[in-house]
Amino acid sequence: MAKISIFGGGAWGSALHHAFKEKNQSCIISRKNLNSPFQISKEEAQDSDYFAVAIKTSALISWLESFPLPKNAKILVASKGISQGLFVSDIFSKFYPLAKLSFLAGPSFAKEVIQNLPCALNIHSNNLEDAKEWLPLFPSFIKPYANTDVMGGEIGGAYKNVIAIASGICFGLNLGDNAKASLIARGLVEMCRFGQFFGAKEETFLGLSGAGDLFLTANSTLSRNFRVGIGLAQNKKLETILEELGEVAEGVQTSKEIYALAEKNNIYTPIAKEVSLILDGKDPKSSLMDLMKN
Repeated sequence: MAKISIFGGGAWGSALHHAFKEKNQSCIISRKNLNSPFQISKEEAQDSDYFAVAIKTSALISWLESFPLPKNAKILVASKGISQGLFVSDIFSKFYPLAKLSFLAGPSFAKEVIQNLPCALNIHSNNLEDAKEWLPLFPSFIKPYANTDVMGGEIGGAYKNVIAIASGICFGLNLGDNAKASLIARGLVEMCRFGQFFGAKEETFLGLSGAGDLFLTANSTLSRNFRVGIGLAQNKKLETILEELGEVAEGVQTSKEIYALAEKNNIYTPIAKEVSLILDGKDPKSSLMDLMKN
C-alpha cells in the first residue's frame, strides 16, 4: 500500500484524497483545519511514496518557494492554469528538474468524484513510464490513461475554463443552445490553435484532456467558471461573483494570461480575448456583437 500525500484542502484536493484512499494510504495537507483524521503536517508527508499537488495556480510559485519536496519525488500535478506567463509544467520543471513529474487532466467534477461516480482521466508525463506508475493507484471508479503530451493536457485543462466562462455568459444571456454549441465548438478550435503553437498535439484536444474536459466544464452549473459567466451576464461585479462563489475560479486569471500570451505571439484567440475584456468591464452584449462580426 503506497503512501500518497495530497497538498491542497480545497474541493479538488479533497476529491483526490477520497479517490486515492480506496487503494492507498492517502493523506491530505492543508493550511486549513479540515477536521479529518487523514490530515497530516507537511513534515509528516516527507516520507511519502507519491505526492499530488492541488494548489491553486496563482499561489503555486510562492508555495513551491516556501515548501520543498524531495528532489527526486514522484509528483502528480493537479493544478491547472497559467501564472505570470508560465505554464504549470514550466513552473514545476524549474523547481523540480530531477523529479518524476506527471500532470492530471480530463473531465472530472470534484463533487462527482467524491460520490464515486465513474470517469476517465489522462495522466500526462514527458516520460511515459512515470505516467504509467500512477495508473494502478487510482480507484475502481476512475479509468486513467497515460499520455506523453504534457503541453496538450495542460493547455486543455487551462483553456477549457476560459471557454466555460464564455459559455456561462451565453447561458446567462439566454442566447439558446445553438449559440452555446457554436461557441463551445469554436472554443475547441481556438484551444487547439493556441496549443499547437506551443507544441501540443492536435489529437490531445479531441480526447479527454481537450474536448472531454471542455464539454463537461462549459455545460454545467457545477462548473465554477460557468457560474462566473452567468454572473457576468447578469452584470454583477466580478468581486461580487467570486465572493458568492466562495471557491477559486481558475478561468478568471487564466483568461488574462492566455490573452496576453496570444497577443505576444500573434495567435488568433477571439473568445479568450473577449472573455478577458469582459472580466475587465466590457459589456457582454458588445462582446457578442464583436464575436459575430470577426
